[in-house]
Amino acid sequence: MSAAPSSASPRKLFVTTALPYANGAFHIGHIMEYIQADIWVRFMRMRGHEVHFVCADDAHGAPIMIAAEKAGVTPQEFVAQIAAGRKQYLDGFHIGFDNWHSTDGEENHQLSQDIYRRLRDQAKLITTRTIEQFYDPLKNMFLPDRYIKGECPKCGAKDQYGDSCEVCSAVYAPTELKNPYSTLTGAAPVMKSSEHYFFQLSDPKCGQFLRDWALDPSRLQPEVANKAREWLESDSGLGDWDISRDAPYFGIEIPDAPGKYFYVWLDAPIGYLASLKNYFNKTGRDFDAFMADPSTEQYHFIGKDITYFHTLFWPAMLHFAGLKVPNNVFVHGFITVSGEKMSKSRGTGISPLRYLDIGMNPEWLRYYIAAKLNARVEDVDFNPEDFIARVNSDLVGKYINIASRAAGFIAKKFDGKLAMDWATEPDAFLSALRAAGTDVAELYEAREYGKALRVVMEQADAVNAYVDANKPWELAKDPANNPRLQEVCSRLLEAFRILSIYLKPVLPALATQVEQLLNLTPMSWTDVNIAMPHQHAVNPYAHLMTRVEPAMLDKLFEPAAEAPVPSATQIEPLADEIKIDDFAKVDLRIAKIVDCEVVEGSDKLLRLTLDVGEGRMRNVFSGIKSAYQPEDLKGKLTVLVANLAPRKMKFGVSEGMVLAASAADEKAHPGLYVLEPWPGAEPGMRIR
Repeated sequence: MSAAPSSASPRKLFVTTALPYANGAFHIGHIMEYIQADIWVRFMRMRGHEVHFVCADDAHGAPIMIAAEKAGVTPQEFVAQIAAGRKQYLDGFHIGFDNWHSTDGEENHQLSQDIYRRLRDQAKLITTRTIEQFYDPLKNMFLPDRYIKGECPKCGAKDQYGDSCEVCSAVYAPTELKNPYSTLTGAAPVMKSSEHYFFQLSDPKCGQFLRDWALDPSRLQPEVANKAREWLESDSGLGDWDISRDAPYFGIEIPDAPGKYFYVWLDAPIGYLASLKNYFNKTGRDFDAFMADPSTEQYHFIGKDITYFHTLFWPAMLHFAGLKVPNNVFVHGFITVSGEKMSKSRGTGISPLRYLDIGMNPEWLRYYIAAKLNARVEDVDFNPEDFIARVNSDLVGKYINIASRAAGFIAKKFDGKLAMDWATEPDAFLSALRAAGTDVAELYEAREYGKALRVVMEQADAVNAYVDANKPWELAKDPANNPRLQEVCSRLLEAFRILSIYLKPVLPALATQVEQLLNLTPMSWTDVNIAMPHQHAVNPYAHLMTRVEPAMLDKLFEPAAEAPVPSATQIEPLADEIKIDDFAKVDLRIAKIVDCEVVEGSDKLLRLTLDVGEGRMRNVFSGIKSAYQPEDLKGKLTVLVANLAPRKMKFGVSEGMVLAASAADEKAHPGLYVLEPWPGAEPGMRIR
């Protein structure tokens, strides 16, 4: 279903997209979702409604904490580096968020803790219980499922994650894994007890509310409502939701619970509210009054993979905290390439930044995605041949063709002046085009963009039929035809203006160019029925859009690295090229650090006792004292240059060199990182 029906009075809308996790750059799936929401927001604004469109980085959780640690920065610095790269994507694809914030912002801390207190103290829906879970004794932290691997309890496949097997598709608890190990340290995890906090979704009042909310036929899309019904009516019912994590954890502290933090999925959606509050604080608006206003409407655009959180946890949290619940959650599918899932290794991934860097028009992609989108939860397929054909045919061959056929004659022969005296009376030529606006508007609001654009292109076909029937290029050959030529070209530019209004939500930058060409103020939806005046002056025609060339798509799918995750280090240039024979001369071996100790009298060295599978121990001195304590390294595996000539040093003989990574400028970016092989490697194995 769509949002509430349009009315004559302006509506107040609060619109969000799902928060991207702040551990990497945007991928094409993000861009597709933002384009879908941006089109809807732009359309609603053209209809005269008040819209506040916000998003934020999802900044919390163990993955970001661990990634920041590896990068040698704080989690806040790591997230800030990711956030700094967002603007080039959003601006590049003309995505117009009013505000971009972070779930680590002050507003989110305050709102999350306030909502929790309401759920605990007023709704009485917070409980605690002791649970047992895997704990990494070397890292001194409880392990999320993603950081536990082992052998599948069903088929025995090795290196399977803690929740499901990629070989036989079995689903299980992490505690069922055979020979589990921590992916962070390689250590065997131990079971440890901890008190956790739960939101009691199993309470009957939660189930009743969610049935009323999620199964309301005017709300969720049919397939989403059906999935919600499965969850709500299953024999096991809704389970309580574990909303806490133990320190160390990068997140928001739970009030009155030292060492406990909110699970990232509790505070992440609250980030929608926090971003709006941050925006209102900047612009002098009253956030509390806006959200308390019964006429305020709240909508979320999300991918199908996070439906569970947004249709069960999120509305229940809001309702029982006494806050406004979403009017709707609009769910979309994934984006594929030629029917396949995205895969960089197979050359089927689309890098948004590469798309922009090679000079492809961002509005080609906006149009193509819009032409594929509908209100159902269906995947959107990017097919290169179809992309070229659709953009070149629809946008250039049909739409732009109208202006290019008419504008030049108006500028050259009539001093840029339109003949619009015919437009004072109802006009058969434009009546169907104007009437189509009702259908186009209803389809946009219902998020049936593909259908809306088909209606627009059908009207463009009718206008091009008028071009072919009247042949302005033929009329221009005889000055006696000038009055007729001026009227024909004026009619075409008026039709082009109306088509541009219909396309403006999808093609905002091109619409701005059209407004400049036709010497118009920003076009709104009501302008469809208001013709340009007689003798209105337009500007000389400037080229509006080029065609897609197949070579561009070849470049787009050439193997290329996506924009790297920002880091604190400066990458130094690669060394001179070597041959495989040169590399073969270096004997790299897996070594186990049996013992490690400080070297008395040295500020830099640690003494490592290494087992390299030779039946004896090796003594190696390594300049890594600034980065590691001896106890950090004992029992770890590392990589040794095993055939390096022994070196006699002041403190003894060093029999090899342990490999470690560092930045080019160690003063600006201090930090040494000893190489650790993947768990399962054994001392003495050669690296090839």
